[in-house]
Amino acid sequence: MKITFAEQADTEIVAYVVDENGALPDAATSLDEETGGLLTEALSQERFTGKHGQQAYIVLPKSCKARRAVLIGGGKPADRDGRAQEKIGALLVKTQAGSGFKSMAIHIDDAEFAARAAQGAELASYRFDDYFTKLKDDQKPSLESITVVGSNSDAASKAYEPLAAAAAGTALARTLMNLPPNDLYPQTYADRIKELEKYGLEVQVLGEAEMEKLGMGALLGVGQGSVKESKMAIMKWSGGKEGEAPVALVGKGVCFDTGGISLKPGPGMEDMRGDMGGSAAVVGTMLSLAKRKAKANVVGLVGLVENMPDGNAIRPGDILKSASGQTIEVQNTDAEGRLVLCDVLWYAQEYFKPKEIVDLATLTGAIVISLGHHHAGLFTNDDGMAETLTKAGLTEGERVWRLPLGSEYDSLLKSKFADMRNIGGRAAGSITAAQFLKRFIRDGQKWTHLDIAGVAWVEGEKSPIDPSWASGFGPRLLDRWIADNHES
Repeated sequence: MKITFAEQADTEIVAYVVDENGALPDAATSLDEETGGLLTEALSQERFTGKHGQQAYIVLPKSCKARRAVLIGGGKPADRDGRAQEKIGALLVKTQAGSGFKSMAIHIDDAEFAARAAQGAELASYRFDDYFTKLKDDQKPSLESITVVGSNSDAASKAYEPLAAAAAGTALARTLMNLPPNDLYPQTYADRIKELEKYGLEVQVLGEAEMEKLGMGALLGVGQGSVKESKMAIMKWSGGKEGEAPVALVGKGVCFDTGGISLKPGPGMEDMRGDMGGSAAVVGTMLSLAKRKAKANVVGLVGLVENMPDGNAIRPGDILKSASGQTIEVQNTDAEGRLVLCDVLWYAQEYFKPKEIVDLATLTGAIVISLGHHHAGLFTNDDGMAETLTKAGLTEGERVWRLPLGSEYDSLLKSKFADMRNIGGRAAGSITAAQFLKRFIRDGQKWTHLDIAGVAWVEGEKSPIDPSWASGFGPRLLDRWIADNHES
């Protein structure tokens, strides 16, 4: 979607925001007069009150430059936070994308509101239809461009720039998750990450031979049942002060998860194309940082594997040696994400000495039972990180909720044969998974784990901002967190 900002524009559709129980906005006055009060008449309809998201359409006379006017309810101004502002832009795209018209102007004077509405429109315009071969014209969107019109267009355009970068990262994360596993596997995923060098990222990809030399037996164990070679991709963005320790973002990239020998049930297994959602969040964030030239040093690391049931696959009862030297008894091969993450977390600390680490993973079904599909689970050893990430999530609508860590959960990870086992039983499943990861975090290292299994793909009723199966959760949250807390 082409999005621009201007003080005036000639488009086929014109849209105006009407406050709840409010009057027609000043920007619509001249068009209302030109049409003999058609907009006022629509506003006076009994069922249109300006409640958030309500819409009224007006077919305009041929004498008008525009062909259609839309009044959209803005709700109560006091309740119109950034997320509500975004939804206004998103709803307009949702309802007008297939209208047959190609251009739309949204009239908003407030610069921040205009920028947020534009971001909502951009997020709502995302489509993943690459694999459809027989789409008819009326199944494709006609809307190609949106102009946000207002007296503060320059300020709105400037406010939109970082939001557009975050939206681009979100779109990339969505596409990576939506891609089928026969097209997105460790090698092709690494190739796509390598393409991001054109934005200024420095990318390094390690194969199995290099990881074996590093002793990354946990990650390699997960992938040994697949014919696809496991990879680890490292992305560096050096926009901060030279020599300053980076922030590290670590993502689980299980490109497809059958559960391995501990095979998952067949129904719904196709969703496991999205078990690399944590890595998609990291890759999308790195793109966002590069596109807006963030003044921060950030390294993104993703472990890319397939978890397949093969004659060479790891078995329940196998003992793996991690890169940290700790041994892990595998009691369930479907608890594989933590095995990938523990080695990548070790690498991040060993080679980058980060000041803070955030890891993201579609790690446990238990987090869905705990929090449903509206919050990611947050586990951390640092209260400050919990506070700043929670704030960033509220600002961007990618919310997190803190759950506890504690040594009292360690007994659930005891093994008779190794330093630990990879599952803790049914009780506190998300907590014991986080507690497992904590064992690979060095003393004094600030670290947060985000379990995004409930929010990585959209279940149930979809918000207009999230039109895709893959939500692209993560880049907006992390980009905001870095901007607010780690940029010089």
